[in-house]
Amino acid sequence: MTNASRKRRIWVAGHRGMVGSALVRRLSGADVEILTVARDALDLRDQSAVRAWVASQAPDAIILAAAKVGGILANASFPADCLVDNLVIETNVIEAAHRADVERLVFIGSSAIYPRLAAQPMREDSLLTGPFEPTHEWYAIAKIAGVKMCEGYRRQHGRRYIAVLPCNRYGVNDHFDPATGHVLPALIRKFHEAKQAGAGEVVIWGSGTPRREFLYVDDLADAILFLLDRCDEEGPINVGAGADMTIRELAGTIGKVTGFVGALVFDATKPDGPPRKLMDSSRLTALGWRPKTGVEEGIAQVYRWYLREKSSERAAS
Repeated sequence: MTNASRKRRIWVAGHRGMVGSALVRRLSGADVEILTVARDALDLRDQSAVRAWVASQAPDAIILAAAKVGGILANASFPADCLVDNLVIETNVIEAAHRADVERLVFIGSSAIYPRLAAQPMREDSLLTGPFEPTHEWYAIAKIAGVKMCEGYRRQHGRRYIAVLPCNRYGVNDHFDPATGHVLPALIRKFHEAKQAGAGEVVIWGSGTPRREFLYVDDLADAILFLLDRCDEEGPINVGAGADMTIRELAGTIGKVTGFVGALVFDATKPDGPPRKLMDSSRLTALGWRPKTGVEEGIAQVYRWYLREKSSERAAS
């Protein structure tokens, strides 16, 4: 098969994670060849191994969804791991893409890289205009570096590499551990277990007043693939849901979806994080993309998946 006739080859790095698996689902219906490699077969922290694998596979495009992620507690508990692992992974993959002459690359960043008190909604030009949120400073620094790598390779080598900055994402294949997961999946587990135990209350970290924007992961995957073919400009581009809600409102929605009828107790001694994080996604919407999944609908889909997973675990034990 000649290069002219073969299918476009897209490597989804981090295909077993929440975002990566959503990208694979979305690409499975497209006329492309999906490249994946398991963690035990390729350690993305091993520079020489990454270089060799990318050179041998010759992808036309790479979507870098692999990262070390976690909530407030995980970031505070493992700051060095969070910083170093993310720096090494993104450096190795982006550098290997350049060496192998990969045409396109999308680096998935995070809204966590914006200044803690950035003007709302947050525009891309707000980056590096103020201090980071202290609870995830190490993660933010690593992700900023990935954004700047894409810009650097574009300026110095003409590479068509871009960075996308999603708001808080959630979906199937998320981490539901209250100690290490993000707020939405951690609360789903908390509410489910409280309902199963007949508890009269659920304790939630913080005051409940911070506002957050939540995007269903399949919508995010759709946006990333949309941008892969339609965005070729320097600088990151925001991917948001278009509206935010308080953590108290989020908890109420999760309680409704899970059927928990007890009280919500907010532990204000625990950190809140930034007071608000709403993305200005006007650049993306101007290109013609908008999300399809509302928060309550998305949470219901995730909860049904979570229940199926719990059922499968019980059947296997």
